[in-house]
Amino acid sequence: MIELIGSLFVLLGAVFLFSAGVGLLRMPDAFTRIQAGTKATTLGNMLIMIGLAFYHPGWTPKLILAIYFVLMTNPISSHALSRAAYRIRTPMTPSTMTDALAGEDAEKPS
Repeated sequence: MIELIGSLFVLLGAVFLFSAGVGLLRMPDAFTRIQAGTKATTLGNMLIMIGLAFYHPGWTPKLILAIYFVLMTNPISSHALSRAAYRIRTPMTPSTMTDALAGEDAEKPS
């Protein structure tokens, strides 16, 4: 029964990682690709590591540490990538309604 629960977590994590790959292909610009990749891969990696914890209970402390690392680094790195893309003026998709940073960067020196 424990192996079945672990397998379901791994399968669900794989589905989220697959959806991240599809999101990278389907999204129209760099900013939405970064968002799709980050959110889905963070959850997908966490679910796979939870599934591994069911398979190998002795690895649980290391897996919890790895989950914490993924939770801290994925959002920070995606924010840094998005900010860098915005600063080099990577074009947004024409359907973007609002540029919340439009006036903010003009005031600060690079």
